[in-house]
Amino acid sequence: MRARHVAGAVAVAAMTVLGTSACSAGPQADPPSSAPPSAGQSASASARDRLRDGLLTQAQLPRGFHLLTAEINSTTTAAPHGPASTVPIASMPCSELGVQSFMTHHAPPLEDVAVGMEQVPEQISEQVPDDAWFGQEALDRYAPGRAAEVMAAIRAAAQRCPSYANALDSGTTTQETVSVTAADVPADDSLVLRIASALPDDPEPYVSEQAFVREGDVILMVQKLVAKKPRAGVEAVLPAAVAAYRAATAH
Repeated sequence: MRARHVAGAVAVAAMTVLGTSACSAGPQADPPSSAPPSAGQSASASARDRLRDGLLTQAQLPRGFHLLTAEINSTTTAAPHGPASTVPIASMPCSELGVQSFMTHHAPPLEDVAVGMEQVPEQISEQVPDDAWFGQEALDRYAPGRAAEVMAAIRAAAQRCPSYANALDSGTTTQETVSVTAADVPADDSLVLRIASALPDDPEPYVSEQAFVREGDVILMVQKLVAKKPRAGVEAVLPAAVAAYRAATAH
């Protein structure tokens, strides 16, 4: 139970960060004005609308999944959310690979949108634990050519950090093991980042996953927060997310 409580605290903290960043601006991203919008403002709003339209809807989610619009609002966040770090992704501390907001901090996109989702447990039991599925989908739009650089930087950071120790706020130290594979979807570029977190005196690690798929200047990201013995990983949602984005941008 102690391990479950520690991992649960990590998951809640991470999703709090996600929810704050993804809801920070919401529909008020553009300042109110009584003057008619300029051509540039109209084009920017149109681009944000198209990006938002590419997010998964409830009808497009796989069976058993539900949107969490209260936790993560599916509106533009008017990125960047705050001052960007002067440290690039490729050389950021290894421990930040497990922080779900590292992209917006170290490589802020021009625009981003996000929506949360979950799959409830089939059975809650100490004998047969099921941590279900809890995470988000995000779409980050970059300047021309920048998305490819960001993907390369994420891959370089993961390869630089195959394992590392991570100190939690509770005082517990976890041992993190990182693996990188290609996502099983056709794309300009893709990778799946998996981080296995081993707690002291617990032989079974908790696993968090992030899938990155680049479509031109947009990076589609599906993140699944820490879970133990999950029924499914990011692959349960990723194909539907890619299909939804492509359908929305096909015209």
